[in-house]
Amino acid sequence: MSNNNTIAGWVLAGGIAALGFSIVSGKYFHAGKHERPEVMGYVIEGVETSGGADSGPSIETLLQTADAAAGEKVFGKCAACHTINQGGANGIGPNLWATMGKPHGHVAGFAYSDALKSVPGNWDWASMDAWLTSPRKYANGTKMTFAGLGKAEDRANLMVYLNAQGSNLPLPAAPIVEAAPVEGEEAPATGEEAPVEGAEPVAAEAAPAE
Repeated sequence: MSNNNTIAGWVLAGGIAALGFSIVSGKYFHAGKHERPEVMGYVIEGVETSGGADSGPSIETLLQTADAAAGEKVFGKCAACHTINQGGANGIGPNLWATMGKPHGHVAGFAYSDALKSVPGNWDWASMDAWLTSPRKYANGTKMTFAGLGKAEDRANLMVYLNAQGSNLPLPAAPIVEAAPVEGEEAPATGEEAPVEGAEPVAAEAAPAE
């Protein structure tokens, strides 16, 4: 009986010693090491992980200073499918002479897609800008495979070039930008007149006697 107790005691002591050794060795080998984070990687300060870029000036603003010569260069991307000279033949796409201001699908003899023919209205500045940005979004199902022009400056230049080829659509008015107030100055309250520089202050009228 005593032998059994002695053996059990040694087994228990050995287990306790092994557990203690495991804890001590774990702390020793992991000393100075960071635990593995749940999400790998690190954050770079000052860099946004999401969010859109600044949209920049409106297309109406860009059209005021757009350059037809620069637009002719942009048209080089269209020349594989389109002609633009007066009386030019249709190619993969229709001839684009005098397109601005005309209805969608106006060129006789060209097989437009039903998607484009179903879009109401004419080729004004807004519709042409939307079309050049993404033909497939403008007319879902169009046969035109061109992805679109991502730069607003390119679209503005191309549109004024198209407008110069047999069209004469007036430019849209540029949006009015209100001037920011000068720092330190406050606008007069509604119903109050701003004081005139150099004017004498007006004395308050006496209240009438009751």
